[in-house]
Amino acid sequence: MIVAISVDQFSADLFSEYRQHFTGGLRRLSEGVVFPSGYQSHAATETCPGHSTILTGSRPYRTGIVANDWIDQSVARADKTIYCAEDETVPGSTSRSYTVSAKHLLVPTLGERMKNADPATRVVSVAGKDRAAVMMGGHKVDQLWFWNGKDYVTIAGQPAPDAAIAPFRSALAARLAQPQPALPVPGVCASRDRPIPIGDGKTVGTWRFGRPAGDTTKFRASPEIDDANLTLAESLIDSMQLGRGPATDIISIGESATDYVGHAFGTEGVEMCIQLLALDKRLGQFFDRLDKAGIDYVVVLTADHGGHDLPERNRIHAAPDAQRVDNRLDVKAVGAQIGRELKLDGPVLIPAGGDVYVDRAVPQKMRAKVARRAADLIRQSPLVENVFVGADIAKLPQPTSPPETWSFTERARASYLPGRSGDLIVALKERVTPIADPTRGYVATHGSFWNYDRRVPILFWWKGVQNFEQPLGVETVDILPTLASLIGLPVPAGEIDGRCLDLDASAGDNCAVAAPEAAR
Repeated sequence: MIVAISVDQFSADLFSEYRQHFTGGLRRLSEGVVFPSGYQSHAATETCPGHSTILTGSRPYRTGIVANDWIDQSVARADKTIYCAEDETVPGSTSRSYTVSAKHLLVPTLGERMKNADPATRVVSVAGKDRAAVMMGGHKVDQLWFWNGKDYVTIAGQPAPDAAIAPFRSALAARLAQPQPALPVPGVCASRDRPIPIGDGKTVGTWRFGRPAGDTTKFRASPEIDDANLTLAESLIDSMQLGRGPATDIISIGESATDYVGHAFGTEGVEMCIQLLALDKRLGQFFDRLDKAGIDYVVVLTADHGGHDLPERNRIHAAPDAQRVDNRLDVKAVGAQIGRELKLDGPVLIPAGGDVYVDRAVPQKMRAKVARRAADLIRQSPLVENVFVGADIAKLPQPTSPPETWSFTERARASYLPGRSGDLIVALKERVTPIADPTRGYVATHGSFWNYDRRVPILFWWKGVQNFEQPLGVETVDILPTLASLIGLPVPAGEIDGRCLDLDASAGDNCAVAAPEAAR
């Protein structure tokens, strides 16, 4: 059985910082084959693009998942924003009230390839976010479940729920109906237990994850949801007898709490310390249960992207240049200025995160001029590192050098898809957080071109693995061909961007010799 785990926002920096303190599942994985400098190599370091690379072997330009949300001015509905895991053709839907779908994922996942090669393969996906479950599971899933904010649900058209689902949901409802006491602070976390002022009298840095009865928002941003994901995964493995049939099965697990904790509290406080140690312990219990069941399995663990701490704490911690965006970067004002210059009506520019779209009301013959004028004006902001014109990026070949050497242009190219990506791609300067006001929601985020958002660990483990570590850069797109080599599944090189990683510590090479028994 293949077990593919994505820990949302688990950066290479966090792995390095806490590695010495792991005693459970993450410690076990650290004794396998370790790539501490894996890369979500592209510029669009968001949840949906990152998850789309892990089990497809393809970068976002090929998966079609160029962002969490993009703009499609051709859709009939008033809301022109498209959510990466929605079906916008469903009547009455919006990008915030949608039907979950894999329609925008343009390539097959490893599970799909396995099922195409052997229909006896079972493909299961469980996650704390719909986009994680969909992008790792793909289009042919036997069971797919995700947390929708209130309960674990599946998508339309999937097979009937497994027998384990009803008792799991019942037990979870009973758990949510009870309050969650504040968690103790482990000794190694004590030095991080300090309030950090973020404005308006609010602070982060001292939360213990106590939860009132019925509070699903606090449940989501706590170790509780990671525990629930793994409990559901265990239930499905047992009830479906995964890993004990005639074919290799695959289960993907999207652990989302680290991301929600990073957004709500930052990456360097007591909250993240409690979260990661809890995750390490729970993963250890999960692997122990698989061992007790006698299942032969291979694990890969990585992340969809990294993350960056809040600037208020960064400035205290020897990074005085850390800052938030402000009115020195106002894309709509730039659009208004261009409209006055060129006598154009309408907004002219439509911002969507780091992507900026030229309004299709602008005459076709003027759009290229508008894009280049906008790039020149936006570059003048002291918060901006560079601006790339989409038409220029689209002409470039995909990078082939090691990911740690890529230029910003190459990073942009890896996640640029004409017709879906913006007409401009804006790269903020290093240590600039694109959240102006931390008192009204998230305090920290990710999504930049910079390596703190690109670098993630990639860890492989199976029973009897010979430990070694390779500190040089590899990519998350290398995971699919590597796992495929372990089960003897051929994958045409021209269909993916990744390469097979040799996990054999000896002179042998799993990439040259199929070893299907390694993952049965």
